[in-house]
Amino acid sequence: MMMLFVDFKGFCSFRQRAWITLYLLTLLCFACQTCSAQADATSNVPRPPGRLIDLGGYKLHLNCIGRGTPVVVLSAGAGDFSFDWTLVQSQVASFTRVCSYDRGGEAWSDLGPKPRTMYQEVFDLHRLLAAAGEQGPFVLVGQSLGGMVGRIFAMRYPEETAGLVLVDCFHEDAQLFMNGKLVRIRTIAKDRPIPAPVNSVTSRDALTPEETDKIQDMIKRYVGKPKIDPPFDKLPLDVQQDRLWALSQLKHYASGDDYLPEEAAKIYAETATKPFPLGSLPLIVLSRSRDEYPPDVSAALSKDHKEQQANLAKLSSQGREVIVPASGHHIQLDAPDAVTSAIQAIVKQNPK
Repeated sequence: MMMLFVDFKGFCSFRQRAWITLYLLTLLCFACQTCSAQADATSNVPRPPGRLIDLGGYKLHLNCIGRGTPVVVLSAGAGDFSFDWTLVQSQVASFTRVCSYDRGGEAWSDLGPKPRTMYQEVFDLHRLLAAAGEQGPFVLVGQSLGGMVGRIFAMRYPEETAGLVLVDCFHEDAQLFMNGKLVRIRTIAKDRPIPAPVNSVTSRDALTPEETDKIQDMIKRYVGKPKIDPPFDKLPLDVQQDRLWALSQLKHYASGDDYLPEEAAKIYAETATKPFPLGSLPLIVLSRSRDEYPPDVSAALSKDHKEQQANLAKLSSQGREVIVPASGHHIQLDAPDAVTSAIQAIVKQNPK
C-alpha cells in the first residue's frame, strides 16, 4: 500500500469543490490502492432516473433521454455524478438522444473491478452503451477528468466516435499541490504497467474492514458532512437531494483512479510530439473564464490552465477553443447554454 503525504493545510485551502474532490479522491485511492467498496447505506436510496445495466456481476447506471442521432454521451468529472449534467441533458434531449452515466462507485453504480483506471472506465462505458442498445458513432462530452475519458474513448474506438466536446478538461500535464509545492501528476508515476481492463468482479474487489476504517477516518477528518456547495446549488432541489445521498456513500470515496499518474504519463508521451492525435475529429474545447485557484498558486496554475486548454484544441485539425464568459470549472452548471450550443454544433456536423 502506498501513501502520498500531502500538506493538508495547503490542500484544504482549495476552496472550490472541483479541486478538492479531484485531489481528495486521488489521495484516497492512492492510500488504498487495492480497495473497493460497496455502499455503506442501503436504506432511503432514491430511485435512479435511468437503468442499471449488468456488466458481469456489477451494474452501472445509464440514463438516456430524447431521440435522434448521433447519440451524445456525457461523462462527469472526478467525484461527480450523472445528474450533475441535468441542466445540459434536458436541453440536448430537445434535438437528439443523450445519455449520462455514473462511473463505477458513484451514485447508483456498483464500484466494479479494481484497480480503477480511466482505461477500465472507457472499457466499461463501451460495454455499457452496447448492452443498453445504444448505437454509435457517439458524441462524447467530458468535463474535467471525464474529458480525458472521452479522449481515450475516441482513441480506442475511433469508428464509434462522431465528435468530442471537452468541458474545462483535465490535462495530462496538470499539477497537484503536494507537501507545500506544485508537482506535475505525471512525474510521480511509478514504474508499473497500467493493468488491462477486466469484465467481471471477484472476491478480491471487496473492501476489508481495515481499509473501510482508513477511508472513514479520512472522510471524518477532511470531508465532513455532505453539503451542497456552489455551483451545485444551481441544480433542481430534488437533484440536490440525490447529490447529498450520493456524497454520503462510502463507495464514493473509493471510486477514484488508482493509476492517474501512470495514465497521465502514458498519454503525455503518446501525444506530446504527435500532431493532431485525434486526426480530423470534430472537437470543441470549452474553457472557464474565472480563476478559481488560491492566491499562493494562482499565477502558476492559471498560466498552465490557459496553455493546456489551448493545447487541447490542437488534438484535432478541426479543434477550436471557446472561453466561456462568467464560468468556473463546472461550465455545465454556470453556463449550460454554452455547453448545449457546443454539443449542437458537433451534432450538426454529423449526418442523420
